[in-house]
Amino acid sequence: MLKEYLTIREIAGPLVLVEEVEGVKFEELVELELPGGEKRKGRVLEVDRDRALVQLFEGATGVDVFKSRVKFLGRGIELGVSRDILGRVFDGLGEPIDKGPNILPDKKLDINGDPLNPYAREYPSEFIQTGISAIDGLNALVRGQKLPIFSGSGLPHNQLAAQISRQARVLGKEEKFAVAFAAMGITFEESDYFIQDFRRTGAIDRSVVFINLADDPAIERIATPRVALTAAEYLAFDLGMHVLVILTDMTNYAQALREISAARKEIPGRRGFPGYLYTDLATIYERAGRIKDKPGSITQIPILTMPEDDKTHPIPDLTGYITEGQIILSRALHKKGIMPPIDVLPSLSRLKDRGIGKDKTREDHSDVFNQLFACYARGKEAQELAVILGEAALSEMDRLYYNFADDFERRYVTQDEDEDRSIEETLDLGWQLLTMFPSLELKRIRPQWMKKYYTRFKQEAEAKKVA
Repeated sequence: MLKEYLTIREIAGPLVLVEEVEGVKFEELVELELPGGEKRKGRVLEVDRDRALVQLFEGATGVDVFKSRVKFLGRGIELGVSRDILGRVFDGLGEPIDKGPNILPDKKLDINGDPLNPYAREYPSEFIQTGISAIDGLNALVRGQKLPIFSGSGLPHNQLAAQISRQARVLGKEEKFAVAFAAMGITFEESDYFIQDFRRTGAIDRSVVFINLADDPAIERIATPRVALTAAEYLAFDLGMHVLVILTDMTNYAQALREISAARKEIPGRRGFPGYLYTDLATIYERAGRIKDKPGSITQIPILTMPEDDKTHPIPDLTGYITEGQIILSRALHKKGIMPPIDVLPSLSRLKDRGIGKDKTREDHSDVFNQLFACYARGKEAQELAVILGEAALSEMDRLYYNFADDFERRYVTQDEDEDRSIEETLDLGWQLLTMFPSLELKRIRPQWMKKYYTRFKQEAEAKKVA
C-alpha cells in the first residue's frame, strides 16, 4: 500500500515542496489528488533528506496546500510497448491521441533507458537511402549514425523531416524498417501537417509518432525524446527492426530544460542553459547505434533550429560535439528558391566513407562525391569573385565553374517534396553535371571510372545537343 502525504509546505509555479517523506527517489512518478478528487501527475525533481521537490505536469493551479494528498508511485515514467505501437499517434508521454484503442503492452519500459555499452557496439557501415540527393550523394547517412540537421527559424526543416520519414530505407536488403518520430514544442498546425502527411503517403503504417504541442507542459517536453527512443529500442532490439528516430525540435527541448533549471534555481551556464546541457543531450544522442549479434539498429536524425542562425549557440555547438556530423540548411539558398536548401559545403557526415562504395552504393560514389564537392566549392568562389570584380574579370574556366555552381543548386540540390531519387539516379545526375567540364579538369576521379562513366554521359550530352 502506497503512503499518502498531507505535508505540502510550499508551491511555486508548477513546483510543489513535500516534507516528511520516506524512501522517495529522483525522477519517481507522483500522483497528487485535489480535495475535489481530481488527480494530477508529476515527477520528483529533487530529494533532500525528508523533503521532495515535485514538478506537476498539468501545473499547480487550484492545489490546496492543506488538503491535497501526495502519493509517490515508486517508479519512473514508463512506456507500454508492443508491436501494435506502429501506425499510432501518441502524446509526449506515450498516451494515444489518435482515437484508437489503448495499447495492450507486452512489457513496460522505463523511458530513461541506458546508453549503449561501447564494447557491445557495432561500427556503423550500411548505407541508408533517404531519396534526397544532397544527403545521399554528398553526406551519406549510415545505419546506426547520429546525423543532426541544423536549421533556422522559418526554414523548411519540417518538410525535410517528413520527406526523410517517408522515403528512408536500408539499401540492398528486404529488412524490417520503422520510423520513430518525436515532435517537441510544435504548433497544432505543424502537428496536423505531420500526421496528415504520414497518413496521405502511407508512411504512418511503419511509424510511431509522439507529439508534444507548444502549450503542453515543459516537463512533458523533457520526456518526449526519451519516450520515442524507448519505443525505438523495443522495435530495434526486441523485434529486430532498423529504426530511424527523428527528433524535432531539439531547441524546444533544450529551452524546456532551461525553464526547469531556472525553476529549480540552479546556477545557469552559457546563455542561461544549465551547466549539464552537454551531459543531458548526450543521454539522448548516445542511445543510437548498433549492437553486436543483434539484427536491429537505431539511426538518429535530431533537428534543431539555431537561434539567430548562430552555429556557435550552445545547442548546435554541443550537439556537434556529440554527433557524427551535421546537415546545414541555408537561408540564402532558401531565398533563391532552392528546396530543400541544404548547404553542402559546411555540411558533413563523418561516417559517410563507411557506408558508400562497391556493394553498398556504387563503386564510383566516393570519387563522384569528391569531384562534385570540389567543383561546387570553386564555383562558389568564382561567384564571390564576380561580385567584387564583375563577371567580365573571370577567366573562361572560372565562368564554367560559375555556371556549374548554379546548375548544381538548380538540378542536384533542388528536388520536389515527393521526389524519391534512388542512389543510382543521384550518381548519374552527378555525372551529367560533371560533363560540363573537359576530362582533364576532373582530377579527383580515377581513370577507370572516367572511362566507364564519363565517356558514356559525355556522349549522351553531345547527342542531346545535336538533337
